[in-house]
Amino acid sequence: MDFELDDGWDVYPIYGNTNKAFMGKKNHQRLFLKRNASPFLAALSMEEITPRLIWTKRISSGDTLTAQEWLNGQTLTKQQMRLPEVAHLLARVHNSELLHRMLRKVGGQSARPQDFIQQYLQDLPDDLRQHPLMARVLSELKGTAPTLPVTDYRVCHGDLNHKNWLLSDRQQLYLVDWDSARFADPASDISMLLCEYVPLKDWQQWFSEYGETMTTALRTRVVWYAKINLLLNIKDNYYRNQYHQMNHEIIFLEELSQYEV
Repeated sequence: MDFELDDGWDVYPIYGNTNKAFMGKKNHQRLFLKRNASPFLAALSMEEITPRLIWTKRISSGDTLTAQEWLNGQTLTKQQMRLPEVAHLLARVHNSELLHRMLRKVGGQSARPQDFIQQYLQDLPDDLRQHPLMARVLSELKGTAPTLPVTDYRVCHGDLNHKNWLLSDRQQLYLVDWDSARFADPASDISMLLCEYVPLKDWQQWFSEYGETMTTALRTRVVWYAKINLLLNIKDNYYRNQYHQMNHEIIFLEELSQYEV
């Protein structure tokens, strides 16, 4: 693909990014290049939540190409996801008025509880549909969906995998890959992170680092979204034939079903 860069630039694909992310290199300069990144990226750069946006341009193919500062560093390990800095950054995302205005401006969509349920039910294999625990949990979720008004929804990342957190060699933490950004109950983001990386016994402590008291109402919403996120993960791992991880999540779903809310 012709990226229409100035002479002297070499472009290399970054594998695992569905042919959308590349490294541009010219002498000692490097850039992180991406095709058709979210127009929301400019606001994220201004808030220093993603690496600095350098330029954006439309190329002759019709694609939009963005260039960001290339940072040396590492993605977070699963253990590092428990660092207080992760909770702090996620709280900044959820509480940013600038991000809220800009996502609204670029047409950001809202994800309601019923949207998560529909996502789970779509192409659901019979093995999972008939599983006693999962069928029972689904029935409970349908009857207890959170009623947080859409006007109280916040900007949510929607894919808080540890590989989307970048710690630079200057110890600056960033959250990248915003293709799933949407307006949603912040409990949906929070539960995604907690289910994957934080033991149940440490959830209360995590909330103190996030900067919010875990009230009964908030805990109820987090547990609701935790259950639907677990169902979605189980379904995803079923299709990937990752049965060991799937069984681990089924066990946690049973544990969470007995969690006091």
